[in-house]
Amino acid sequence: MTTVYDIPPDLLIRKVAGELKELDAIEAPEWAGFAKTGVHKEMPPKDEDWWYIRAASLLRRVYIDGPVGVQRLRSFYGGKMDRGSMPSSFRKGSGSVTRKILQQLETAGYIENTPEGRRVSPAGRSFLDGAANSLKETVAESIPAIAKY
Repeated sequence: MTTVYDIPPDLLIRKVAGELKELDAIEAPEWAGFAKTGVHKEMPPKDEDWWYIRAASLLRRVYIDGPVGVQRLRSFYGGKMDRGSMPSSFRKGSGSVTRKILQQLETAGYIENTPEGRRVSPAGRSFLDGAANSLKETVAESIPAIAKY
């Protein structure tokens, strides 16, 4: 069976984001249209579906790294902040965006909260592996090593 590790992240995230958009549990709040994704950003995202793309990316990240907490995920989605004539410095990503998406993924049943941190539930693992398996033929044409899985 093809898993998340066998498919390029950009293809998998787009596929999962499209499927998450159809769920009622995952929905962008009203403020998501003009909120930045961290203090290191100057403008909010231009893509209207950025909430679903971030949700798919977070689900994949929890699958790979799990169990993880919000602070560690904030570090992953952080970046360099331009400080003018001073040297750039690293800043973490938005905790509110990360937390709200994780809560929505918990409501959908794809993530479970444990004392060690959040991890992917069996339903979430099945969902991601199914998405990866459906992309296998698409990727197999461009990467021959995946065809044997």
